[in-house]
Amino acid sequence: MKGKESKPHIGIFGRRNNGKSSLINSLAGQEIAIVSNVAGTTTDPVKKSMEITGLGPVILIDTAGIDDTGELGKKRISKTLEALKTIDLALLVICDNKFGDFELKLIEQFNEFIVPFFVVHNKSDLKKSNLELAERIKTNYSTEIIEYNNIHPDNEKLVEAIRKYMPATAYKSNTLVGDLISYGDVVLLITPIDIEAPEGRLILPQVQVIRDILDNDGVAIVLKEREVDSYIRRMEPKPALVITDSQVFLKADASIPKDIPLTSFSIVLARQKGDFEHYIHGTPAIGKLKNGDRVLILESCTHHVSCDDIGRVKIPRWLSNFTGKELIFDTVSGFDSLPVSIHDYALVVQCGGCVLTKKQVISRLKPAIDAGIPVTNYGMAIAYSHGIFERAVRPFVKLVASDEQYL
Repeated sequence: MKGKESKPHIGIFGRRNNGKSSLINSLAGQEIAIVSNVAGTTTDPVKKSMEITGLGPVILIDTAGIDDTGELGKKRISKTLEALKTIDLALLVICDNKFGDFELKLIEQFNEFIVPFFVVHNKSDLKKSNLELAERIKTNYSTEIIEYNNIHPDNEKLVEAIRKYMPATAYKSNTLVGDLISYGDVVLLITPIDIEAPEGRLILPQVQVIRDILDNDGVAIVLKEREVDSYIRRMEPKPALVITDSQVFLKADASIPKDIPLTSFSIVLARQKGDFEHYIHGTPAIGKLKNGDRVLILESCTHHVSCDDIGRVKIPRWLSNFTGKELIFDTVSGFDSLPVSIHDYALVVQCGGCVLTKKQVISRLKPAIDAGIPVTNYGMAIAYSHGIFERAVRPFVKLVASDEQYL
């Protein structure tokens, strides 16, 4: 599945016929998942957006039973486990006090992807959870059992538990530039209008940065790269920060005086949503690439591929030109499977992730980081291949002597 909504994701997991679909329908207040007594009715994960007081909009995900059988069942289970890459909180649904290998396997997966969870004992109108099981879950997993039934659902109690266990990082975004500017500071945004620019609107990262500037009482000035030279000469006061589209980094670097901080939209997003520290340390691996090395490009969304696509055309060209090596590039969108093992790659390049949550970006990068493979993101990779990496990250990183090996 593709995690396209930048909202907290809540996954509903458990065995077949434990009432997962009924629960999600009851919680959402509408029939969004098919309910049936036939085991295995839910196949691919089903998603629904709803509002939860105190959290805002969230995405509910109903998944297939973890105990499914047969060849088709294995594929359904695979889809269920794949959903773990996208979620911020898991609800483990049990009934009739059944808590065994299937549940333990799910908990192992929750821990693997650092997903907090609590247990929902469903169909409690038929049988309540026993005290021994509740105590065991509390002792072993530091979580609790919530009694629930779809005949007389206590949604407020369930929502209260969701609010309690949902990590704050899932719904409270760190500022993009607010800690870099003061009241009334001007931020200059360089936004090319080219073949990849959507008709009649700005791309999402540009909109997000503009909103963050306004939220932090700054002044946003937006112009195209062709207007930078004439504008910067007469601009008073000088901008406190300049943010450019990564594709025109060289032009921006030449036009913006060195005493004015310069970075890119992609790098700004990387600090908020990506694994910034690993990006900083991984980017210089570009200079160590060898002939025949594979480079993985991770896109967040599915989009029309133009003849000058940033991830599929420009970045491969810039990296190849910078290194002078014959490199192999693979591009994967959303949470699609990799064409080869992660261990076959010498470098992973993640996009800004404007349509993903931080959890989703971190989960996407986790296999590479666990395997010791360097990771970077679009903006940093472009800056490094253009020789301006140090300047591009300087607004966010206080460089010390020990970091010079990375620059």
